[in-house]
This record gives sequence, structure tokens and C-alpha cells, in this order.
Amino acid sequence: MSTMARIKSELGKDSERLQLLFVTVDPDRDTQEVLKAYMENFDPTFLALIPTTKGLPQVAREFQVFYQRVEGSTPTSYTMDHTASSYIYDLQGRLRLLAPYGMDEKALLRDIKQLIQEGSLSPQG
Repeated sequence: MSTMARIKSELGKDSERLQLLFVTVDPDRDTQEVLKAYMENFDPTFLALIPTTKGLPQVAREFQVFYQRVEGSTPTSYTMDHTASSYIYDLQGRLRLLAPYGMDEKALLRDIKQLIQEGSLSPQG
């Protein structure tokens, strides 16, 4: 999230071409209030999608993400293993870039600038 906030800042006037959407795989803990505060720590324009617990499997399939609940040492503790990549979609909803966690920030910025330049992330494109 901090990487994407820095990239958005680096885009200058083109920053409005990039809309970040965070999709939680833990709707039981990630309430609207929790995610609102979390997203605002990075950029107030970042959005969060909170699927219902029942709808989560379908959302995960649609976004092609992995998630798995891992039970902790107590009955109420658990963690969520999950995909940690960034998916860059164009305005037609086509996946244009898969940025794995830890991808070089300068390379990711360059790739996003290329997509903007070719019009894939531009309403005029």
C-alpha cells in the first residue's frame, strides 16, 4: 500500500488515472471502519472492497486470488494467508500488469507510466 501511495504521488497530474482498490480476504475482521482508517493512512482516494463472508469465494475467483484461513493457537485467533500481488487493470477491465509483492518500485512506476501513455489507464484511451 505504501508503495502504491508513493507511485501515485510520483505520477503527478496523471495520478487521477490510477485508482487503487484493496480487496480484503478477511471480512470478519476488516470492517468498514477498520478499512477506512487503514486506507486513509496511505491515500484518501484509495478504496476498499469488503465482500461478505459468503461472497468471498466468488470475489476471490473473479480477482484470481488465493486465500486460506490458518487457525491459531487459541479458538479465536487466526491468520489469513493470501495473494500479495498488485493487479493493474485497464479501463475495459482487462488485467494488464501483475506486480508481485516486492517488485522494484521504479520498475512498477515505469510500467504504470507506460500504460498511462498508451491510453490504457486514461479515460481518453
